[in-house]
Amino acid sequence: MRKTIKNILKFFLLLFVAGIIFIALANYSIKKDSEAFVSYNIADVPETKTALLLGTGKVLSNGMPNAYFYNRIKAATDLFKSGKIQYIIVSGDNSTKDYNEPEDMQLALVQQGVPQDHIILDHAGFRTLDSVVRAKDIFGQTKLVIISQKFHNERAVFLARKNGMEAFGYNAADVNKYAGLKTNLREYFAKAKVYWDLLFGVEPKFGGEKIVIP
Repeated sequence: MRKTIKNILKFFLLLFVAGIIFIALANYSIKKDSEAFVSYNIADVPETKTALLLGTGKVLSNGMPNAYFYNRIKAATDLFKSGKIQYIIVSGDNSTKDYNEPEDMQLALVQQGVPQDHIILDHAGFRTLDSVVRAKDIFGQTKLVIISQKFHNERAVFLARKNGMEAFGYNAADVNKYAGLKTNLREYFAKAKVYWDLLFGVEPKFGGEKIVIP
């Protein structure tokens, strides 16, 4: 009985170690493969018809403003006003009546001077995978600049390129390490899940009719 328990413990320990190694390798691979395509510098971003702004809530669970949200809005506004992009797909979660990331982002962009008719709403961007693949399958874009924080852009650009898109990332300013600790920890697992999604051909939760960007 004691030997059986010992073997079971060994098995779970090996499984745990294998999981840690897999997560570390996935993170290293995604960062390395995407590093040439993400930048904080607008001059490094190629002229592209459309950008994809990845969604997040405008307020935190404690009611405080979400710095990730406002930094992404500033990055998208700066990129649009630089003339590098003509349209912005705002893609995010709209899973409940009182939570609407795309419309919150649209309103914030308009307040910063981006014309509303140059903003396209995608209410079905429940995950990064959904936002990226829908930009190609629903909105017909094969070349994109993705706007988010660097850690997020690395994953999104990697996913886009694995799905046959010419993707680049323009990095919004990050938040301080203490405030973003939970998000950064979660990102390690999110990067590992990318390989799971690719391996099993996971697709967006919702499809839909094609939408033409002028």
